[in-house]
Amino acid sequence: MKATGVVRRVDDLGRIVIPKEIRRTMRIREGEPMEIFIETDGSVIFRKYSPMGNMQQAAGQLAEALWRESECACAVCDRDTVVASGGVRGEGRNLTSAAERAMEQRKSLGTAECGFTLWEQGPQVQAMLPVIAGGDLSGCVALLEGKKSPGEEELRLARMAAGFLARQMED
Repeated sequence: MKATGVVRRVDDLGRIVIPKEIRRTMRIREGEPMEIFIETDGSVIFRKYSPMGNMQQAAGQLAEALWRESECACAVCDRDTVVASGGVRGEGRNLTSAAERAMEQRKSLGTAECGFTLWEQGPQVQAMLPVIAGGDLSGCVALLEGKKSPGEEELRLARMAAGFLARQMED
């Protein structure tokens, strides 16, 4: 565990303010859900909650199947990172701010609206389909630049993948 040297007091409502520098570094946004763990040594650990991260194995299998069927490189992302990918290595990479802004639009984007990379030095995004579960933006399915550009069939498959992930998170 990395020490920050920051000490905060608990207020009368039991709240602790996470310093702005830590929120910025960890990409913690206002209203973002956090998981709280208690270690056996008494340590309390806060971690950003990612419903998509809890589905890493299923997301990996879905990305692999999407890549094999469409021959388009793809990635399944939560709001900050690449959770799984097919046809390209991207797991665990942080999303670029352009990718995060595009995802926040909460709408399907095609090649004309893209033109940014999903992660630094990564391939260009060709299409981005949001994963919206229970009304909340949970992540996206992105089709990436590769040996084949996505057509209508590939977009339909990616839309189906995004819908499948959303339904799995709602159950």
